[in-house]
Amino acid sequence: MQSSQSHLAYLALEHLIVTLALKPGALVTEKQLIDLAGHGRTPVREAIQKLAWQGLIVVRPRVGLRIADIRPQDHANVMQVRRELEPIAAALVASHANVSQRQQLLGCAQQMSDCAASGDLALFFAADKAFDEILEEACPNSFITAALTPVQTHSRRLWSSAVKPKSMQRSIALHVDVMRAIHSGDPDKARQAMGALIDYLAA
Repeated sequence: MQSSQSHLAYLALEHLIVTLALKPGALVTEKQLIDLAGHGRTPVREAIQKLAWQGLIVVRPRVGLRIADIRPQDHANVMQVRRELEPIAAALVASHANVSQRQQLLGCAQQMSDCAASGDLALFFAADKAFDEILEEACPNSFITAALTPVQTHSRRLWSSAVKPKSMQRSIALHVDVMRAIHSGDPDKARQAMGALIDYLAA
């Protein structure tokens, strides 16, 4: 998995946006984001560029930066993409993941299971992001992952704005099912498990 300074800055800022610590519509400065990310100017600028490409930060020349609003149509649009592509990605990863990636998936599954007991939503989102990055790294079709990466992040932010304890428990169980199916190397089982997760999140 990536560990460059710009990627670490991206993960820090993405987490703040997803968990709504940086609220939709908020105006922010580059200096504020540097302080929040805990990284230097160049890595944070690169992170801002990536977040702007993903539609999470709006860059307004000579005006500043704004955290993107959440729009009523976002949920349906995001889930439309995930429903079509993510089961395919899960099946491909079940076939192509290496031993290290499969072990990382088990680590994510354990981390998510711990969240079910603790109710730690921030930890859940961190584990979910790690899961997405393993899928991105292991999937042999980069066109699929290029389309999925931004919508997965938007999906986490949308879910963060509406999550309730009961829905968190069910989501965790379904995520763990997907990870275990991929770990087992069964593409059909992974596709079905991911389909069940997406159906739940869409509802």
